[in-house]
Parts: sequence; C-alpha cells; structure tokens
Amino acid sequence: MVDVTTLVIIPTFNERESLPHQVDGVRQASPEVDILVVDDNSPDGTGEWADQRAEDDPHIHVLHRTSKQGLGAAYLVGFAWGLEHGYQTLVEMDADGSHQAKQLPSLLALADGNELVIGSRWVPGGSVVNWPMHRKWLSTGANTYVRLALGIGVKDATAGFRAYSADALRGLDLEAVESQGYCFQVDMCWRVIQNGGRVSEVPIEFVEREYGQSKMSGDIIREALVKVTQWGARYRWRQVTGASRRRNGA
Repeated sequence: MVDVTTLVIIPTFNERESLPHQVDGVRQASPEVDILVVDDNSPDGTGEWADQRAEDDPHIHVLHRTSKQGLGAAYLVGFAWGLEHGYQTLVEMDADGSHQAKQLPSLLALADGNELVIGSRWVPGGSVVNWPMHRKWLSTGANTYVRLALGIGVKDATAGFRAYSADALRGLDLEAVESQGYCFQVDMCWRVIQNGGRVSEVPIEFVEREYGQSKMSGDIIREALVKVTQWGARYRWRQVTGASRRRNGA
C-alpha cells in the first residue's frame, strides 16, 4: 500500500525524446502524484531512461513489457499494478505532450465525485492545437457516431486523458477488455456508464505531439468503427426486446 493516492500511467514506445518533458511537467504540476511508466521494450532507450529517473525519484515507477502490445494492454497492466498498490485514482496520460501536464489538476479536482473524469476537446472551452482539418473531422465525427450508436451524452469518449476511481475499475471485468486505441477509450467509458458510474468532462487544450510520430493507424480506426457498431446494435436490441417484454407483461 502507498501514502500517495493518485497514479499517472504513461505508456511508452519510442518516446525517449518526449518522455522527460512529460515527466518533468507532471512532477511540476502535481508533485503529490506518482508516475508509472509502462514501456513496451522501446528500442530507442525510453525504458532505460525511465529506470534511471526512477532511481532518483521515489514518485516514479517503471514496468517493462517484452514487446509492443498496444495501448489498451499497457493501460490494463498499469491499472492492475495501481490497484494492487492501493492507489485511489488512476490517470491515463500520453507521453508525447499532447496531454498537457498543467491541466492535470483540473481533472483531479473532480476525481472524488466521479467514477471517470475525461479531459475533453469537444466540450465548451475545449480545443485542439496544430490539427489539420481532417483530424478534427475524424475525431468529432467518431464521437458523434459513438453518441448516436451507444446513446450516451459524453462529448469526447475517444479522449485518452482521463482519471478513473479505483472503485470504478474494480467494478469492471477488465480481463474482458481487448480493445486498442480509440476503441479502448470508448470501451472503457461505455463500461463505466453501463455499470452506473458517473462521468464528467473537463475542457482541455489538446496539442498535437511535438516529438516522435503518431501511432494512429487505419487498423485502429476500423477496429473502433466495427466494435462501436456491434456494441450499439446489441444495446439497441436489448432496448427493443426489453420494451417488448414489458408490453407483454413479462
């Protein structure tokens, strides 16, 4: 068990250039939190840098995985580690600087009253910086589709800067989560809502990465489209069959 209540989980793969800036930002903005770097055996030395930093700072911890296994799997490993070590709030945060550390306190300010707090680009006050128009269309279109398919009010269900309560994560079947990328974020949000959890959105300024290359791919987009469609179809079917049973007195 730990005295610190919040763990910021930062997955990495070839983030040697950006990770030091993000770690420094978190330590400055929220010095009371701990950081867990989950590295997928980065060939550029990211994991080795994290190990060296952890030797000098007791607030920093490192998990090493043997290969690149995806964003969702990295967060699930981080959640398991954080729950095992007694943290009460677990934060998802990218290593590339697109999630600005200075905005972390605004998420944590609502963590006590919600099972999930999302740093949102698409609520009033939220914004994106250095995004081409097609990226904005993709993100806003995807989130509109999620709201329509799943019948939820969350404006930015694909966002990756978020804080979960430990109780919310314990209440989910995390072993059943197999999604990655955008789809992982939607999947987790949907599970929290389906489990009766409260979700709040905080406006953030999302800044396109300054270092390295984006890991967005067509496969990630296709996975999200297919799975959200499947979840939405099952959800609507349950609504229809449930209403039919009620009309028939079942």
